[in-house]
Amino acid sequence: MLETVNIPEGVNVEIKGTTVICKKSGIEHSKEFVIPGITILANGNNIIIRAEKGNKNDWKKIKSTVAHINNLLAGIDKKFTYTLEACNVHFPMTLKLDKGNLIINNFLGEKVPRSAKILSNVDIDIKGTKITLSSHDRDSAGQTAANIEKATKIRYRDRRIFQDGIFITSKPEAAQ
Repeated sequence: MLETVNIPEGVNVEIKGTTVICKKSGIEHSKEFVIPGITILANGNNIIIRAEKGNKNDWKKIKSTVAHINNLLAGIDKKFTYTLEACNVHFPMTLKLDKGNLIINNFLGEKVPRSAKILSNVDIDIKGTKITLSSHDRDSAGQTAANIEKATKIRYRDRRIFQDGIFITSKPEAAQ
């Protein structure tokens, strides 16, 4: 059982062991695929993902790997952009960047600031209550958006009343 992914023109793909490395005009992405029973090979203009067996679990692994490789190839040409919005009903919060962290002050009137980790290859832009994250790596941009959203999760209070937080308002479309 195998699946192929076409490599776009101008993109150089190299496979070292379990790591797939994509390069184009100074942008380089790599991702390690340690998946038992799945092998990844480069053959000319295609990447071949092959399974030892042919059962439905291997098929799921192959399709997930294809989706990750398509995201790697799509990220070479364009940036993935997530938009978040800070909403507050009770206390106005302030947002600032500090050494790879987003610091959230005065969330629900708390004296201790909350922080969310910003991954290294993600660009962040804060304009008032709008936060825009962009990166060539979809996984990093998505994880950073999740970190920010999770940092303002409210526990032990009624969500219908305490609607404060930072929420993802738009995500990038799926890579084809």
